[in-house]
Amino acid sequence: CNLVWLGINAYLFVQFYMNFLTERWFYTRDALSWARAPAACLNFNCMLILLPVCRNLLSFLRGSIQCCSRTAARQLDRNITFHKLVAYMIAFHTAVHIIAHLFNFEWFMGAQLYRNSSSLPFVLSQIGTGDNASYLNPIRTDQTNPTIVMFTTIAGLTGVVITLALILIITSSMEVIRRSYFEVFWYTHHLFIIFFIGLVFHGFGRIVRGQTATSLLENKPSQCADQFESWGKNGTFCPKPEFAGNPPMTWKWVVGPMILYVCERLVRFYRSQQKVVITKVVMHPSKTLELQMKRKGFRMEVGQYVFMQCPCVSQLEWHPFTLTSAPEEDHFSVHIRIVGDWTQGLYEACGGDKNETQEAWKLPKMAIDGPFGTASEDVFGYEVVMLVGAGIGVTPFASVLKSVWYKHIQENQNVFTKKIYFYWLCPETQAFEWFADLLQSLEGQMTEKGMVDFLSYNIYLTRWKETEAAHFRVHHEAENDPITGLKQKTLYGKPNWDNEFTTIGTKHPEKKVGVFLCGPTQLADVLEKQCLSHSEAGVKFIFNKENF
Repeated sequence: CNLVWLGINAYLFVQFYMNFLTERWFYTRDALSWARAPAACLNFNCMLILLPVCRNLLSFLRGSIQCCSRTAARQLDRNITFHKLVAYMIAFHTAVHIIAHLFNFEWFMGAQLYRNSSSLPFVLSQIGTGDNASYLNPIRTDQTNPTIVMFTTIAGLTGVVITLALILIITSSMEVIRRSYFEVFWYTHHLFIIFFIGLVFHGFGRIVRGQTATSLLENKPSQCADQFESWGKNGTFCPKPEFAGNPPMTWKWVVGPMILYVCERLVRFYRSQQKVVITKVVMHPSKTLELQMKRKGFRMEVGQYVFMQCPCVSQLEWHPFTLTSAPEEDHFSVHIRIVGDWTQGLYEACGGDKNETQEAWKLPKMAIDGPFGTASEDVFGYEVVMLVGAGIGVTPFASVLKSVWYKHIQENQNVFTKKIYFYWLCPETQAFEWFADLLQSLEGQMTEKGMVDFLSYNIYLTRWKETEAAHFRVHHEAENDPITGLKQKTLYGKPNWDNEFTTIGTKHPEKKVGVFLCGPTQLADVLEKQCLSHSEAGVKFIFNKENF
């Protein structure tokens, strides 16, 4: 997909660069090709930039192609990565476009200031000085300065506005800002509205001008360019050339995606108006908030996520959270770690900072958009599955494990999955608390049903204090783990992934093993390399990464 996208960018750049080297643009092609080639790429990428964030459209496409190609559907899970790549390409071509036009601007300005009738640029600038006459140089007088031209032309004014909007959008999207000051990222990202309005009107001034088709028949630059001092005089076969503005084209590229995005927002608005009832609030000791909710007609699959809005906290902000409930349950739930202003506001609105129980009618109103599909939906398509969660990234697998259990106790014959290997990496013991309850429940129920071999789980504590280590040593021989209360003991440090993949590959030859991760990029890179290096001798590891 990336190669096709890069190929189209390269083709457009070369094609439009060559298009503006023709005779029509002979008198203006000083740096025009270098401005128009990136402009074509900008049109293409601005057409694409909105599509990866049309999440309802992507969810529909994912469901439509899932039955045909799991690999193709998996590409849609990388929508945010592609969105970022397109944004980088827009930034690059914007820089090239601006630099090229600065050279063009210098050429046009110089042609007006250095008044010399034996200079072709000056003669071209004097064409069309009368009313309603054809002209080439958009700077119509030498009694001006660059600042005035910049803020009194449609191209100049819109160019400044969309460039400033783009700079703010990109700089506020840096990970350090997005993680620490999400509200800054959220609000500045909505400058895309100003960006697209400016983009549509940017070419309406028709500042890029070329020789008309009729004029080319009478004044061929290859024959007449050197005789510019005698243009239009008696006895010459070269009349003055006539010029016309290039019609605006950007709107044709972006109007389709803009309409799709408006429809997307209308769907989101409709969903946000549907009534959501909070049926239960659980405050976990690790400052993790669990909300159990109901909405009429809500249907989900394992590992999906929703966008949530709490109007009493913020009227504009929507945040994604993975569903931790199973499709078989009569409610849907999320677990929210309190780490920022918005989550803290929601925590307080739900009574997390109060000792007494919050009455139901005092609970905040919620708006829900979704659910939306992610890679975890594919879990049941593999006979052998590896689930790897890091920290709060364990949330999608809560839904998976619950659903698998429900399917087995209901004796669902359509369950293809026969073995699950679950790995949970956590930096602190407090984060184990809420999920350990679920594992304890599953562990006890599987023992009763004689299914102890169905789920193998390994929990890793990656950081600990000296006082905690001493406590762990004392209680290491206890029947249950001192941290989680599970029979399976907590491991310390990080997994040896090479050994884990080798062991699983040996146990399940000739099988496809689905590897699912919800965690940091560094861990994703490690697991993806392991999948590639161990996909041999019959076994094949297929890597999937969650978006949230």
